[in-house]
Amino acid sequence: MPNPPQPIQESTQEFSQDFIQESTQESNPEFSESINLRVNPSLIKDSERLAARLKEIPPQPGVYFMRDESDRILYIGKSKKLRSRVRSYFRDAQKLSDRIKMMVYQVRDIEFIVTDTEAEALALEANLIKQHQPYFNVLLKDDKKYPYLCITWSEDYPRIFITRKRHLGKAKDRYYGPYVDVRSLRYTLYLIKRIFPLRQRPQPLFKDRPCLNYDLGRCPGVCQGLITPEDYKQTVQKVAMIFQGRSSELADALQIQMDQAAESLNFETAARIRDQLQALRSLHSDQKVALPDDTVSRDAIALAANDSQACIQLFQIRAGRLVGRLGFTADSQSGTPGAILQRVLEEHYQSVDPVEIPPEILVQHDLPDTEMLADYLSSHKGRKVTIFTPQRQGKAELVDMVEKNARYELERVQRVSDRNTQALQDLADILDLPELPRRIEGYDISHIQGSNAVGSQVVFIDGLPGKQYYRHYKIKNPTVRAGHSDDFASLAEVITRRFRKYAENPDLPRAEDPDFPEVIMIDGGKGQLSSVVAMLAEMDLLGDLKVISLAKQREEIFLPGESLPLPTEAEQPGVQLLRRLRDEAHRFAVSFHRQQRSTQARRSHLDEIPGLGFQRQKLLLAHFPSIDYIRAATPEQIKAVPGLGPHLAQEIFNYFHPQNSDN
Repeated sequence: MPNPPQPIQESTQEFSQDFIQESTQESNPEFSESINLRVNPSLIKDSERLAARLKEIPPQPGVYFMRDESDRILYIGKSKKLRSRVRSYFRDAQKLSDRIKMMVYQVRDIEFIVTDTEAEALALEANLIKQHQPYFNVLLKDDKKYPYLCITWSEDYPRIFITRKRHLGKAKDRYYGPYVDVRSLRYTLYLIKRIFPLRQRPQPLFKDRPCLNYDLGRCPGVCQGLITPEDYKQTVQKVAMIFQGRSSELADALQIQMDQAAESLNFETAARIRDQLQALRSLHSDQKVALPDDTVSRDAIALAANDSQACIQLFQIRAGRLVGRLGFTADSQSGTPGAILQRVLEEHYQSVDPVEIPPEILVQHDLPDTEMLADYLSSHKGRKVTIFTPQRQGKAELVDMVEKNARYELERVQRVSDRNTQALQDLADILDLPELPRRIEGYDISHIQGSNAVGSQVVFIDGLPGKQYYRHYKIKNPTVRAGHSDDFASLAEVITRRFRKYAENPDLPRAEDPDFPEVIMIDGGKGQLSSVVAMLAEMDLLGDLKVISLAKQREEIFLPGESLPLPTEAEQPGVQLLRRLRDEAHRFAVSFHRQQRSTQARRSHLDEIPGLGFQRQKLLLAHFPSIDYIRAATPEQIKAVPGLGPHLAQEIFNYFHPQNSDN
């Protein structure tokens, strides 16, 4: 039963006193005065206006908006009774988390939209959150820890790949996951690419012919258009069914196709489908989790939480077998366990196809709005969806198993977090930082005697690689070329390009900018460090950054202007963190350098001639046996090639004979 409503004036007064008492732990008149100035315009300090506004909100289903003094939306929520839900924010400070207290004291106005049903309210809330992305609606942590599988349906020939960046593509692209077991996901994708002929490369290897994958039957010749987009998408749709947990349905469809092909005496097609069917059945043959009820599909969700974070696991059971194990992380202070589970379910099912929603969902804790979510999912799926907390032995044991896995994941995450915190604390002590560094960036240069020189920027967030922030740079300095390398100039160029926007816009916030690092580490010694320091000083950014270098030979840390390294040991936690950062920067730079070399090795001299496109290159090579013959030809001989005019013929001749063009 809900608590009886309390007088607004008394409750808001009590709330304000509680909040200010918690926020000001020491007596400070200036701070108290600034607090009063800041909260006076808010609804929580204007009890009459708050009471009047709450009376205007009807007790009907709908969506509400919390706005601040700048008219920005702080929070978007839904409820089957708007007035009761909104009133609950202003009743009792003890029942609200610190995060929600902070939000409430910024609320200057409340708006609402009434809907006919609770399901409509949930759908409207989801669309509005996607549109406005309010700060206080962020519940699930986007730490890129768990990978997704992406199918780019927006392309004529969809690609299938694993990524840790979700929703960065186009609207038609589909993401499946996030998957906890990365190795299992990679192995599954590897087997799928052996079962079905799929596009194997993001870009064609050759311009005029398919690669070896086509001859092996692993690719249908996408690069040369040897299969129509419609036929190829039918193959990709079969792959999507596997990641939707519909392997049994796909197996039944393949069985029918095989029988039809055999009846039509098309034995080659029947044999190919037979091989696909056998491989598909063996894909889940080693499944260890099986339930006695092999007819019902269901999802089971549970969480384990500590004081700071919660790990959520969602098991996807299809026809009695575990086909997917998804993982999420959330701020444990963002709500009750039931509220966290509900938000996970809402965000997960809003991004899946209706066919992927199971008819039964088992939850560890009762949800705040079970009926609303069930109605929304039922409407989205087109058939009834049931959500409940199981009490019977079989289903309750399934939820217990999910909770046990969530607890193990939480313990693992906590161990990693403790280790990173220890390393960050040690690094802060080494560098004499006032607080733990959140963002650390590492830079390195890679080349072979100056050729294909590239730079790398890697980022560690809270001690962990943030690969979504990695960047690589092609060195544009004309003095850096084959036979003449200059790491100092290359590093100076990379740093200039990285921090140019801050130098050109001095008013840009730096301390509050999440993209602005606390520490910059250069791979190298005092020379490399000096070049970077000089460039940052020229851009007037040196005072806002802690710049260091890590020398490889003895793992020594150098500071600007210091001739001797810091007194550290190679195996202490802070230095090990810098070594991981340095090794990652080196790996990323070398990988990009090798990619550039490989691209250059495949590049033809003809690609560098202006105006000579792919079709004219084919005509030229059909007329002359090789590049050497073209080099030896006169402009008149080149002009004789069909489709090449005198101007282009002269351009080709001048390219191979630059000394003549200069004259």
